[in-house]
Amino acid sequence: MSRRRQIYEGKAKILYEGPEPGTIIQYFKDDATAFNNQKKGTINGKGVLNNRISEHIFTLLGGIGIPNHFIRRLNMREQLVRQAEIVPIEVIVRNVAAGSLTKRLGIEEGTPLPRTILEYCYKDDALGDPMITEEHIACFGWASQEEMHEISDMAIRINDFMCGLFAAIGIRLVDFKLEFGRVWENEFSRIILADEISPDGCRLWDMKTEEKLDKDRFRRDLGGEVEAYQEVARRLGLMPEDGAGIEKVADLAEARKARSKD
Repeated sequence: MSRRRQIYEGKAKILYEGPEPGTIIQYFKDDATAFNNQKKGTINGKGVLNNRISEHIFTLLGGIGIPNHFIRRLNMREQLVRQAEIVPIEVIVRNVAAGSLTKRLGIEEGTPLPRTILEYCYKDDALGDPMITEEHIACFGWASQEEMHEISDMAIRINDFMCGLFAAIGIRLVDFKLEFGRVWENEFSRIILADEISPDGCRLWDMKTEEKLDKDRFRRDLGGEVEAYQEVARRLGLMPEDGAGIEKVADLAEARKARSKD
């Protein structure tokens, strides 16, 4: 596919103009950042794995009625998505105490939460994505009350589904972030899930060993980042069982697509 006009470049992805109106090509980079872009590095092959993992999860979520922007994967690093007006709110879904929650509230990391917590952050890199309340959201018009009901309801449904998905393969879904967007149809807008869902934005711990299988390995200089991402893909059935490298991930996906059409 010929390269199209670049629309935006973020920390982990580049967005290009899509082949049809209302579409965007989302390119997954190997760049890794942490602590509001203060720490930077590269995880070789991360983009390939995140592209495949996100495709898999978004497809499953679409199957249970979660509207989202994913259309199809184009190649190892790119997917075609529906263009959406991104709501400037990052939703953090927490099931277990970890990360900033432990620092803010003095809770020991790994403590199961009595109930799932939804937190909201204002998407602004220059401000460090500050935490906000629903009152802030309403006051500044970032989303309507009806949209926030949709967003929170979807976030809980996504969490319920993903907790089960990962538990079935021996992984605890500690927390994760979500982004949403608006799409317009006949002068009316509706909320859809956007961005990506991958080990970049999820905390995933092995249920038996509590080994971290996510970007915390990069944040904390634990090493083994690629191996952790590969392990998540392998358990989801997205990696070849023969232990072949990252370059085989897309080949396996294509083979499965071909078999499903037969």
